[in-house]
Amino acid sequence: MLDQTTIRGRLITAAMKLAGECPWKDVTLAQIAESAGVSLVDVRKEFASKNEILAAFVRSVDDAVLARAPHRGGGQAARDALFEVIMSRFDVLAAYKPALRSIAETWSLDPTLACAVGRSQPWMLRAAGIRADGLDGQVRALGLGALYASVYRTWLSDDDPGLAKTMAALDQRLRRGEQALQQMDSVFGKLCGFAKSCCDAAKKRSARTAPAPQPGADAAAPVPPGAPS
Repeated sequence: MLDQTTIRGRLITAAMKLAGECPWKDVTLAQIAESAGVSLVDVRKEFASKNEILAAFVRSVDDAVLARAPHRGGGQAARDALFEVIMSRFDVLAAYKPALRSIAETWSLDPTLACAVGRSQPWMLRAAGIRADGLDGQVRALGLGALYASVYRTWLSDDDPGLAKTMAALDQRLRRGEQALQQMDSVFGKLCGFAKSCCDAAKKRSARTAPAPQPGADAAAPVPPGAPS
């Protein structure tokens, strides 16, 4: 998943390795540089902080999930497709579980990392063949973010090779989310219909109150004497 031929890939790999071996809060950029076999100058060219390294890790996970996501069949329910995508994400993350546990213990809300996590959600929806654009897509992405965060915590503590607890929690949350989205789509559709009705009514009122054209208004203006014809 991580390209070891690039300094960027080696730094991310080193950071995750160190996080799995000791508390993430104790890991320094200097240690990451040493583990990756590069200088601090190389680190500074790629990342300004540990959170930027984590954000890059999140994006690399996104790429791996998108690369393996199957095309959603016409008869497959959106919930089932999203279930597969999220479980595929946990499969990608499995090798980094010790590191992710260490990171979760000292989790701090950082804008760089929060943006990377937030940008993941629309792509996970798209991977499942679910619309992620427009206002309704943004609402779906926000809902998926909350759902994923909840199931992610279950996954971190789930040591069963079959991930039975994780799958049960994911299925339950997806069913609840599906019901909420159906209600949202219904309300959104009604609001759009109401807005269209208001626009149509406003256009009709405007047409009725528009001033009538004056007689001769469309006639050609007289040509001044001496003007070229």
